[in-house]
Amino acid sequence: MSYMRQKAIAGLKIGDAFTACRTFTEQEAATFAAISRDYNPVHFDDRFAKVKNLQGRVCHGLLVGSLLTEVGGQIGWFASGMNFIFKKPVYFGDTVACRVTITDLDERFRAKAEAVFTNQHGEIVIEAALTGIVPGAPEKRVLELMVAEGDPTNPCR
Repeated sequence: MSYMRQKAIAGLKIGDAFTACRTFTEQEAATFAAISRDYNPVHFDDRFAKVKNLQGRVCHGLLVGSLLTEVGGQIGWFASGMNFIFKKPVYFGDTVACRVTITDLDERFRAKAEAVFTNQHGEIVIEAALTGIVPGAPEKRVLELMVAEGDPTNPCR
Protein backbone atom coordinates (compact mmCIF):
# COMPACT_ATOMS: atom_id res chain seq x y z
CA MET A 1 0.00 0.00 0.00
CA SER A 2 1.24 3.47 -0.74
CA TYR A 3 2.27 5.51 2.30
CA MET A 4 -0.07 8.22 1.02
CA ARG A 5 -3.07 5.90 1.03
CA GLN A 6 -2.07 4.60 4.45
CA LYS A 7 -1.99 8.17 5.79
CA ALA A 8 -5.41 8.90 4.26
CA ILE A 9 -6.86 5.86 6.04
CA ALA A 10 -5.32 7.00 9.33
CA GLY A 11 -6.74 10.52 8.82
CA LEU A 12 -5.29 13.59 7.16
CA LYS A 13 -4.42 16.76 9.05
CA ILE A 14 -3.06 20.25 8.48
CA GLY A 15 0.66 20.09 7.75
CA ASP A 16 0.59 16.65 6.14
CA ALA A 17 2.79 16.71 3.06
CA PHE A 18 3.21 14.26 0.21
CA THR A 19 5.63 14.16 -2.72
CA ALA A 20 5.35 12.63 -6.17
CA CYS A 21 8.23 12.69 -8.66
CA ARG A 22 8.45 11.97 -12.37
CA THR A 23 10.70 12.42 -15.39
CA PHE A 24 8.75 13.78 -18.37
CA THR A 25 9.24 12.30 -21.85
CA GLU A 26 8.41 13.27 -25.42
CA GLN A 27 6.13 10.21 -25.64
CA GLU A 28 4.09 11.46 -22.69
CA ALA A 29 3.74 14.84 -24.40
CA ALA A 30 2.52 13.16 -27.58
CA THR A 31 -0.02 11.13 -25.61
CA PHE A 32 -1.15 14.22 -23.68
CA ALA A 33 -1.55 16.15 -26.94
CA ALA A 34 -3.72 13.38 -28.35
CA ILE A 35 -5.94 13.50 -25.27
CA SER A 36 -6.03 17.29 -24.76
CA ARG A 37 -5.76 18.26 -28.46
CA ASP A 38 -3.09 20.80 -27.44
CA TYR A 39 -0.76 20.80 -30.44
CA ASN A 40 0.95 24.10 -29.66
CA PRO A 41 4.18 24.03 -31.70
CA VAL A 42 6.18 24.99 -28.60
CA HIS A 43 5.81 21.31 -27.65
CA PHE A 44 6.69 19.86 -31.07
CA ASP A 45 8.83 22.19 -33.17
CA ASP A 46 12.37 23.26 -32.21
CA ARG A 47 12.20 26.35 -34.43
CA PHE A 48 9.07 27.58 -32.71
CA ALA A 49 10.55 26.94 -29.26
CA LYS A 50 13.70 28.83 -30.26
CA VAL A 51 11.80 31.96 -31.33
CA LYS A 52 10.05 31.82 -27.94
CA ASN A 53 13.53 32.06 -26.37
CA LEU A 54 13.35 28.56 -24.94
CA GLN A 55 16.23 26.09 -24.74
CA GLY A 56 14.16 23.52 -26.62
CA ARG A 57 10.67 22.09 -26.89
CA VAL A 58 8.78 22.04 -23.60
CA CYS A 59 6.31 19.78 -21.85
CA HIS A 60 2.68 20.84 -21.62
CA GLY A 61 2.18 22.83 -18.42
CA LEU A 62 -0.93 20.88 -17.48
CA LEU A 63 0.87 17.59 -18.10
CA VAL A 64 3.46 18.62 -15.53
CA GLY A 65 0.73 20.04 -13.29
CA SER A 66 -1.06 16.70 -13.41
CA LEU A 67 1.72 15.29 -11.22
CA LEU A 68 -0.24 16.56 -8.23
CA THR A 69 -3.12 14.26 -9.19
CA GLU A 70 -0.96 11.28 -8.21
CA VAL A 71 -0.99 12.62 -4.67
CA GLY A 72 -4.69 13.47 -4.84
CA GLY A 73 -5.56 10.05 -6.19
CA GLN A 74 -3.62 8.25 -3.48
CA ILE A 75 -5.19 10.20 -0.62
CA GLY A 76 -8.71 10.31 -2.09
CA TRP A 77 -8.73 14.11 -2.51
CA PHE A 78 -11.92 15.19 -4.32
CA ALA A 79 -10.83 18.36 -6.11
CA SER A 80 -12.99 21.46 -6.37
CA GLY A 81 -10.34 23.94 -7.50
CA MET A 82 -6.80 24.17 -8.81
CA ASN A 83 -4.92 27.38 -9.54
CA PHE A 84 -1.53 27.06 -11.25
CA ILE A 85 1.24 29.62 -11.60
CA PHE A 86 3.75 28.46 -14.22
CA LYS A 87 7.18 29.85 -13.28
CA LYS A 88 9.68 28.08 -15.57
CA PRO A 89 9.45 25.71 -18.51
CA VAL A 90 9.90 21.98 -18.10
CA TYR A 91 11.92 20.31 -20.85
CA PHE A 92 11.78 16.70 -22.00
CA GLY A 93 13.97 14.64 -19.70
CA ASP A 94 13.50 16.97 -16.71
CA THR A 95 12.62 15.31 -13.43
CA VAL A 96 10.02 17.19 -11.41
CA ALA A 97 9.04 16.68 -7.79
CA CYS A 98 5.63 17.91 -6.63
CA ARG A 99 5.21 18.47 -2.90
CA VAL A 100 1.60 18.92 -1.77
CA THR A 101 1.00 20.27 1.74
CA ILE A 102 -2.42 20.46 3.41
CA THR A 103 -2.80 24.01 4.72
CA ASP A 104 -6.39 24.07 5.96
CA LEU A 105 -8.96 21.45 6.93
CA ASP A 106 -12.38 21.92 8.50
CA GLU A 107 -14.85 19.65 10.29
CA ARG A 108 -16.68 18.95 6.98
CA PHE A 109 -13.40 17.63 5.52
CA ARG A 110 -13.09 20.58 3.14
CA ALA A 111 -9.42 21.24 2.63
CA LYS A 112 -6.93 23.59 1.07
CA ALA A 113 -3.43 22.71 0.00
CA GLU A 114 -0.44 24.22 -1.72
CA ALA A 115 1.76 22.46 -4.22
CA VAL A 116 5.32 23.35 -5.16
CA PHE A 117 6.90 21.72 -8.20
CA THR A 118 10.70 21.75 -8.46
CA ASN A 119 12.96 20.46 -11.21
CA GLN A 120 16.15 18.46 -10.78
CA HIS A 121 18.08 21.72 -10.31
CA GLY A 122 15.92 22.75 -7.34
CA GLU A 123 14.20 25.49 -9.34
CA ILE A 124 10.49 26.09 -8.77
CA VAL A 125 8.68 25.44 -12.05
CA ILE A 126 5.04 25.57 -10.86
CA GLU A 127 3.19 26.71 -7.77
CA ALA A 128 -0.43 25.72 -7.19
CA ALA A 129 -3.26 26.36 -4.76
CA LEU A 130 -5.81 23.59 -4.33
CA THR A 131 -9.23 23.17 -2.75
CA GLY A 132 -11.20 20.00 -2.25
CA ILE A 133 -12.62 17.44 0.11
CA VAL A 134 -10.55 14.79 1.88
CA PRO A 135 -11.93 11.42 3.02
CA GLY A 136 -14.20 11.35 6.05
CA ALA A 137 -15.05 8.24 8.04
CA PRO A 138 -17.14 6.45 5.36
CA GLU A 139 -14.51 7.01 2.65
CA LYS A 140 -11.69 5.93 4.96
CA ARG A 141 -13.56 2.66 5.64
CA VAL A 142 -13.85 2.00 1.90
CA LEU A 143 -10.16 2.82 1.36
CA GLU A 144 -9.31 0.37 4.15
CA LEU A 145 -11.40 -2.36 2.46
CA MET A 146 -9.74 -1.62 -0.89
CA VAL A 147 -6.30 -1.99 0.67
CA ALA A 148 -7.35 -5.22 2.43
CA GLU A 149 -8.32 -6.55 -1.02
CA GLY A 150 -4.83 -5.72 -2.33
CA ASP A 151 -5.84 -2.35 -3.80
CA PRO A 152 -6.11 -3.96 -7.26
CA THR A 153 -6.93 -0.76 -9.18
CA ASN A 154 -3.92 1.12 -7.76
CA PRO A 155 -0.62 0.48 -9.57
CA CYS A 156 1.09 3.11 -7.35
CA ARG A 157 1.28 0.76 -4.39
